[in-house]
Amino acid sequence: MRKLITALLALTMIFALAACSGTASTGSSSSSQSTAASAAAETETATSDAEPVELVVFAAASMTETLNTIADMYKQVEPNVTLTFNFDSSGTLKTQIQEGADCDIFISAAQKQMNQLDITADTSVNTEGLDFVLSDTRVNLLQNQVVLVVPEGNPAGVTSFDDIATDQVTLIALGNSDVPVGQYAQEMFTTMGIWDTLNAEGKITFGSNVKEVTAQVSAGAVDCGVVYATDALAAGLTVVTEAPEESHAPVIYPAAVMKSSKNVEAAQAFLDYLTTDACSAVFEEAGFTIPADTE
Repeated sequence: MRKLITALLALTMIFALAACSGTASTGSSSSSQSTAASAAAETETATSDAEPVELVVFAAASMTETLNTIADMYKQVEPNVTLTFNFDSSGTLKTQIQEGADCDIFISAAQKQMNQLDITADTSVNTEGLDFVLSDTRVNLLQNQVVLVVPEGNPAGVTSFDDIATDQVTLIALGNSDVPVGQYAQEMFTTMGIWDTLNAEGKITFGSNVKEVTAQVSAGAVDCGVVYATDALAAGLTVVTEAPEESHAPVIYPAAVMKSSKNVEAAQAFLDYLTTDACSAVFEEAGFTIPADTE
């Protein structure tokens, strides 16, 4: 009888210990979940309490599609940052910045317009000694390609740049002298020895930015036009050929934070984001290439 009582007491103690152990484990798990939930709530609160920031980005018109896509992506990264874009020719944007327009980041379609605002640039380009570029923020962001495009069906049968100087072409659309794509075209046609001829024969119609040039070609208002590869792709235009090698300077897009920015830290963060793999993928899909010094 005593042995039976002893055995029952032993079993009772074993069950009691097991119950205590289970209770302690459950309590520890609940505590961990509570701590994690609290941390998540604090993070969410900190994010929602962050001051809203508006960044004004002046960018070459040829970046319209890519930057609008990237703006949606960046909203997931920095929900408190609002991006406001001003797309136009780099020359027009440079002038607006020089005249005091609010701008946090400038992305030009050529080195010239950025150099004209950069005090460290050669005085032969920055002839006015302008000092708008924030030191150590400038980066060569992208590279593009100059191409010859034609309207749907190619009515004039244009197959090369050589055709432009013949009777085959009555009218060609180019960017004006303040538009980088127009400057590249002028440099190319000068190298080819036909620039003066095209002007003398009145074969050129000018657009105030690259989007105007693509619009003229798309509408069939001209026999052909010179634009960037990215704009040709975005507009669904037929590319006849690329500009001959070394016929013009490389099409590099420099970007920099402006000294006048009221949100330098946020501006630099967005500029850094533009060099990430995620953004590079967007740019490359649109036809841009990434310069070696940003890889």
